[in-house]
Amino acid sequence: MTSKKNIALYIILAIMAVVFWFAAQRGHDWSRNHVDYMTATDNGFPLNCANCHGGRQVDNFLTQFLTDDYLSPFNVAISPDGAYLYVVGQEDYSLSVVDLNAQQVVNKIQVGTTPHTVILNDAGTIAYVSNQWDNNVMEIEVPAGNIVNTYETGAGPSGLQLSKDQAFLYAVNTFTSDVSIVNLNSGKEVRRLPVGNNPTGAALSPDGESLMVLSRRTIPVEYRTPPKVEVMFINTERQRLTERKEIVSAHIMENVSYSPDGEYALFTLIRPKNLVPAAQIENGWMINHGIGVYEASTGNITQLLLDEPNKFYADPFDVEISPDGNYAVVSHTGANFLSVIDMDKLRVVLEEIKNGEILFPENDLGISQRFVIKRIETGAAPKGMAFSPDGSKLYYAEFLSDKIGIVDMNTLANGSSIVLSEANQDTPIRHGQRLFYNAGGTFQLQYSCYTCHPDGHEDGLTYDMALKPGVDMNNVQTLRELPKTSPFKWNGHNVSVYMQDGMRFSKFVTRTESYSPEELTNLTTYILTQLKHPPNRFRRSDGELTEAQERGRKIFYRTTTNDGRAIPIANQCVTCHPPPNFTNRENADVGTAKKHDSPGMTFDSPNLNNIYESAPYLHDGSAETLEELWTVYNDHDEHGVANDMTKNQLNDLIEYLKSLESASHYK
Repeated sequence: MTSKKNIALYIILAIMAVVFWFAAQRGHDWSRNHVDYMTATDNGFPLNCANCHGGRQVDNFLTQFLTDDYLSPFNVAISPDGAYLYVVGQEDYSLSVVDLNAQQVVNKIQVGTTPHTVILNDAGTIAYVSNQWDNNVMEIEVPAGNIVNTYETGAGPSGLQLSKDQAFLYAVNTFTSDVSIVNLNSGKEVRRLPVGNNPTGAALSPDGESLMVLSRRTIPVEYRTPPKVEVMFINTERQRLTERKEIVSAHIMENVSYSPDGEYALFTLIRPKNLVPAAQIENGWMINHGIGVYEASTGNITQLLLDEPNKFYADPFDVEISPDGNYAVVSHTGANFLSVIDMDKLRVVLEEIKNGEILFPENDLGISQRFVIKRIETGAAPKGMAFSPDGSKLYYAEFLSDKIGIVDMNTLANGSSIVLSEANQDTPIRHGQRLFYNAGGTFQLQYSCYTCHPDGHEDGLTYDMALKPGVDMNNVQTLRELPKTSPFKWNGHNVSVYMQDGMRFSKFVTRTESYSPEELTNLTTYILTQLKHPPNRFRRSDGELTEAQERGRKIFYRTTTNDGRAIPIANQCVTCHPPPNFTNRENADVGTAKKHDSPGMTFDSPNLNNIYESAPYLHDGSAETLEELWTVYNDHDEHGVANDMTKNQLNDLIEYLKSLESASHYK
């Protein structure tokens, strides 16, 4: 009897083993197919469920195990006596005080959210720090670190300058595209001047009479025309904007520096070839990087490339001119290099351009060899720089290394470096962040992810990606807060960030090898967990809607027209754009396809969180404003029923759309 029971048990166990093996095999096959589909690979990506399903979302507590507490030095300033270096830590919201003799941090001051720039008064006793996400500037006694005042500004203050007499503070407000002028005696903002689009950098002329301000994003231009950014000049005595200069086929002008004699101002820029088919990347015709040179005596502005024919120097960020005026240095965040410019040689080139001896210098890939005398390799993502008062040393922030690099200007070589934090720089998220900022994965090192997605957002341009079948022009979309907003691309073909940034990206955009599985996982993790929207500047501090926004909300959710007709469910705003991300993640035909797009083209419904940041609109960027979505591109009510609305109702709807903030506020 016992043997029969044992035989039965063995049979049952055998059957269970076969079932388990069969189920496991089917499960493995399903998992393999699923991973291949989500990553657009063919058995080339490891089976690891945690990669996509490990809680890698914005602010998820599990992300703490994938990262560390980073300082991420962004901009620097040096005391007039050369004793201290002041370093903005953008990710830990700090101002570090570095004793340059001891080469160590001696004080760390907590400032506001996402600080951007630090400057000092002439005596070196007061530091001013702009806090981009708090909309203010702090006045701090240094090196002690006492915060003595906080000045309210416009939204997103970045670049800072003091007037010649130290009586006024100028704060460049990136998010509201204006400049706040603060009277330091009264502590009040006395004037706010509109400037450009998304400005950041500013420099005071040596005579103190003019403030030069740069913008990063293009002003509105006609469809399929090159971008235009503006350089603006503010008369400091009158405190009025006196001149605007348009710079064609350039954008992302970050920082500017005047020569000591005031004759030249150099500023960084990027020259995107967004109207040239992306297939031309192999010829160096996708994105170029360089400087603009402003000549005060003539008012001329000349664009010059810093790239070379077979090697590009991506994402120029800062430019500083030495105290003696002999050298200028440009930091290239995407290339991990500094470019050293001989100013005398640069003057010769400028003279030849004036005389007509050099044609089209803005597109000349060989011209940098005439005036760039040294390329100095750096640590990860060099940002802000400062010369020592005697010009013998240059200090630069290694944004993704938590270090300060030091260049000996006598030998034009790196010396020792200053460690700012002991954080582990090799965590998965830090690794992904370095990939995001580095151009190493693109053909000829032309551009990084950051190039088209500055601050994790988008650059405001539309690109001819030369994809057929597909759309003619592609409006760059934000990378902020992507979880639960897939699929990606305007045609919705990329089902995950892995697919978007993996094989598809290398095939259609970079024309080079794709990331390894580890690299792609780390890059994806960084994008999904770290890129956030700034506070919505159209939302009240208590989170409540204004009266106009509340009226607009009712229009957004309405089901009938003004005259009582029922609006079909498919044509109600909330159908395609439900909270919390305000997208149903499906394609739709809203009548906005152009004649060059593929017939029958439908488009992915974009998420609307912080939509006010993302002009222009539609898949091809043809709508300059939110209003144009319905006043220009919705004649037949295909993109929501809107033609019955009054002007006031449309205004209210726009006010509500501008108030849509991060998805976490709607859960």
